[in-house]
Amino acid sequence: MIPVFAVGRSQEVMLVLEKLHSEGKLKDMPVYLDGMIWEATALHSAYPEYLNNNLRNKVYQNQDNPFRSEIFNKVESTEMRQEICGREEPAIVLATSGMVNGGPVMEYLRHWAPDFNSTMVFVGYQAAGTMGQRVQQGAKEIHLHDREKGGTIPVKVNMNIETCEGFSGHSDKRQLMRYLRTIRPRPKIVLLNHGDPQKCEQFANDIRRKVRLDARVPSNLETIRFM
Repeated sequence: MIPVFAVGRSQEVMLVLEKLHSEGKLKDMPVYLDGMIWEATALHSAYPEYLNNNLRNKVYQNQDNPFRSEIFNKVESTEMRQEICGREEPAIVLATSGMVNGGPVMEYLRHWAPDFNSTMVFVGYQAAGTMGQRVQQGAKEIHLHDREKGGTIPVKVNMNIETCEGFSGHSDKRQLMRYLRTIRPRPKIVLLNHGDPQKCEQFANDIRRKVRLDARVPSNLETIRFM
């Protein structure tokens, strides 16, 4: 099971899986797409002019469109989702939401978390306080919504947990530092407001020390005047 964001990350993972399949490394392994992934992927095929040259050409040729590979199957109903959860044959499921905070991924988590033979692979950032972060950091038990009685029920986490780096849609620290060094006109102040607080503070210190810019990490409800 791979929790994914419907736009961007899903398509990146699909391209990797399709390549593995075309190379014969993913034999007899269906890939199920649940949530808004199918609809978001259709937009990529509808507007290939915004894709890179290689992928654009494949989409234009149609028969080589990797997004329409035979390995991808749309989950079209709750009944189909339940059937997938109960199957014994190997399968890969891409499901939203990417931080495991809701959506169809919760149903797969409910069924497969206790299973020692199942694996969850994280391919995106898991923000503090999300279910995804708790599972990624090794929680042995989680609480999920009880659909029958309301409230929550404890669920053991016995499944394997893996994290696949390299799918980030953001610039890394090195790229951001290069941008700050070359941007013109040179900014008077840099505000860091997106990320883990400790890492933001560390980054602000590096900006002040290496780029010689006034960098700050605003506190919640703090007011900063620009004029």
